[in-house]
Amino acid sequence: MATDSNIEWTEFTWNPVTGCSKISAGCKHCYAERMAKRLQAMGSKRYANAFRLTLHPDLVDAPKSGKKPRFVFVNSMSDLFHQNAPTEFIKRIFQTMQECPQHTFQILTKRSERLRQLAGSLPWPSNVWMGVSVEDSRVVNRISDLVQVPAHVRFLSCEPLIGSLDKLPLRGIHWVIVGGESGPGARPMRSEWVESIYNQCRQENIPFFFKQWGGVRKDITGRLLHGRTYDEMPDSKPAPHAKLTVTDALLPIFV
Repeated sequence: MATDSNIEWTEFTWNPVTGCSKISAGCKHCYAERMAKRLQAMGSKRYANAFRLTLHPDLVDAPKSGKKPRFVFVNSMSDLFHQNAPTEFIKRIFQTMQECPQHTFQILTKRSERLRQLAGSLPWPSNVWMGVSVEDSRVVNRISDLVQVPAHVRFLSCEPLIGSLDKLPLRGIHWVIVGGESGPGARPMRSEWVESIYNQCRQENIPFFFKQWGGVRKDITGRLLHGRTYDEMPDSKPAPHAKLTVTDALLPIFV
């Protein structure tokens, strides 16, 4: 029903929409764009349009075929709230998630304004986690949009972290992921940026997930911080300030 993922904080990816367009500095070296072009060159029919936004209606009901509970990253190869994604198609995807309570769906967007505008017309069952990307201080406003969304779990992905985020507005946030950029042209992530976010999460008792240091070879730089991994996840039913749950290597890494 989905594709095994090597993204450390999920298990599977589900892409009823593929393709996107750049909206902020975090998009500069988009991994999904590189992958889409590679798949197009390999002859994949799903990526005949390369990285142009493309709907895949035949995949909308795909999660229903999986009975075993999974963490599912929705649209790892796109942005569900892209301006060219039809509202009715977005609603169909949310309906599928509502009908699959066995899975936990993780959605991530940079289009927080459209997310906020549509939130009132979408169902928000407890198995749908909603997040926004916050790569530097220029896009912190995305958090104010996110906290207006009635998702059971609201999270931040500070990846690729390309600037300091010393005063994050974390009230109403249940989880924070931090990671450096990887691949060709990767911009460096400074350790003090990571430490600042870590300390803010500790102060607010928010689970902290450190994904990677990044770099051209992320397999070399690794993901250790303070000599250990941080694979913290939110409770499935968090309070307004999430109870801290520390679990090293909680999710399997699929390659």
